[in-house]
Amino acid sequence: MTEEKVILVNEKDEPIGLMPKMEAHEKALLHRAFSVFIFNKKNELMLQQRAAHKYHSPLLWANTCCSHQRDGETNIQAGKRRLQEEMGFVTELENTVSFIYKAPFDNGLTEHEFDHVMIGNYEDAPTINPEEVADWKWMPLEDVRNDIIKRPEIYTEWFKIIFDRFYEHINRV
Repeated sequence: MTEEKVILVNEKDEPIGLMPKMEAHEKALLHRAFSVFIFNKKNELMLQQRAAHKYHSPLLWANTCCSHQRDGETNIQAGKRRLQEEMGFVTELENTVSFIYKAPFDNGLTEHEFDHVMIGNYEDAPTINPEEVADWKWMPLEDVRNDIIKRPEIYTEWFKIIFDRFYEHINRV
């Protein structure tokens, strides 16, 4: 199986090439990514705990799913594909905001991403893929926000950035 490639981009999100995912993270090169936030009717966010064997941020809590777009794939197509792969369901998604962040990890890898944030709605329990997800839960947004303040070490870097800088884009109340 060939390694997944990421789309390298400039600071305007214009594609400038493709590179194997691990190489892009080793070289800390800017690449396209997405983060999906799924809510239920109570405005609770579906969180996922990353699988223990993930190459970075294992067992940390994050938004419903996140990954990298494939060449030729729109943000929405990529988000729906990854929702199915990680959480076992698909729903309609809406683009909200995009931002660039850079987060080095203890293992020498760095996430340097042009991240596209999408939101959607779903009411049922997911059918998680244990290769990708250790656990999941619904949590009210205010509780998530307060828990990030109290226990930031249990959340991924990108998730904390989105909550800190883009809360108004994901809060649908």
